[in-house]
Amino acid sequence: MNVFKFGGASVKDASAVRNVLTVLRKTGPKNKLVVVSAMGKTTNALERVIQDYLNQKGSEKQALQEVITYHEGIIDELFPKGHEIHQKVATWFDGLLHFLSWNKSTTYDFVYDQIICFGELISTTIISEFLSLHDIKNHWIDAREYVKTNDVYRDANVDWEGSYEAIQTIDARDTLTITQGFIGSQQNNFTTTLGREGSDYTAAIFAYCLNANDVTIWKDVPGVLNGDPRVFKDTQLLHQISYEEAIELAFYGASVIHPKTLQPLQRKEIPLYVKSFLHPENPGTAVSKGQVIDPLIPCFIVKKAQVLISLSSLDFSFIVEDNISEIFSLFHKYQIKVDLIQNSAISFSICIDNRFNLLEKLINHLKAKFKVTFTKDVSLYTIRHFTQDAIDTIESGKEVLLKQLTQETIQLVIKE
Repeated sequence: MNVFKFGGASVKDASAVRNVLTVLRKTGPKNKLVVVSAMGKTTNALERVIQDYLNQKGSEKQALQEVITYHEGIIDELFPKGHEIHQKVATWFDGLLHFLSWNKSTTYDFVYDQIICFGELISTTIISEFLSLHDIKNHWIDAREYVKTNDVYRDANVDWEGSYEAIQTIDARDTLTITQGFIGSQQNNFTTTLGREGSDYTAAIFAYCLNANDVTIWKDVPGVLNGDPRVFKDTQLLHQISYEEAIELAFYGASVIHPKTLQPLQRKEIPLYVKSFLHPENPGTAVSKGQVIDPLIPCFIVKKAQVLISLSSLDFSFIVEDNISEIFSLFHKYQIKVDLIQNSAISFSICIDNRFNLLEKLINHLKAKFKVTFTKDVSLYTIRHFTQDAIDTIESGKEVLLKQLTQETIQLVIKE
């Protein structure tokens, strides 16, 4: 069997939903499990509902109405009047409203997961009914009954034993199964979510447990490119890469495939394909065991809005293991993600992502033991399989604050 994953952009409107039908007709609907994300920017819209609800603004119902109107517009384009999809989707929204009325918890992560899941539940209901309308029989399942997790809301860890046992009960042979990405449930059946790139991860979980032949992620790009086309000029398609190469690229910040998606596939050597949902006949990019990157060209990654911090000891003593251990415990305490490290005998430089806006607290804590300098709004460029021409392209006209080189990778911290 094959596992497909369609992201939010691939189901963002009525035209996109029709294209899902086209893809499934071209590839054949049998022996497939299809994982679908929330439609378009629904997750962002539901996050506004959550914020209004928890901040007691009283405007959460207005924010929710925008989500309802958006989905109703798509339904009206896809279905005839009086179709049962209207009632099915209304029932989901009634369930969301019911949660808002009875919930007493003010814990953001718990509330987030109980509300955000409706995006996926509604999108898959619409997709399933639309396929049925066009004579493609399918079986809709609730991923929360099969993807079992611990109770860490918004970033749950998969209970592999429980998930495997549940997923093994699915009879996916000779049929098309539709389910949701991103969501699961903990031991008391409260909804959990799988964190960043959770829908891709869901596809990998089902593929692993069902011994799928392969996984295909359908995107609005031709496949995995050697750079973000919104940032870098003349990007090229990578026809094939290894699991290890994909993990390396993801580690440095490329929006390729998250490592946690690749790990279960790698364990069973299940190939992953990244293809264009606009041109499903094209081969896209294959990610599999031991494949040399083809073509062998520089791959560019950039992280913007970083902070470069340089530390040195106040008494010019060496920065050794005890100091480094203390520094990293502070990074953990203040939820700081470290993207680059460079150290010498008496200095220690790190490039960090201040995503939780706790930099000031961290700096004040570090100043108690170190001399601290820092530069905000720097960019961290990474080039895999670099050439001198590639380096020159990035450095041209820019101030390079730090450079770090290994055999396959160069990283540059640049003030633009």
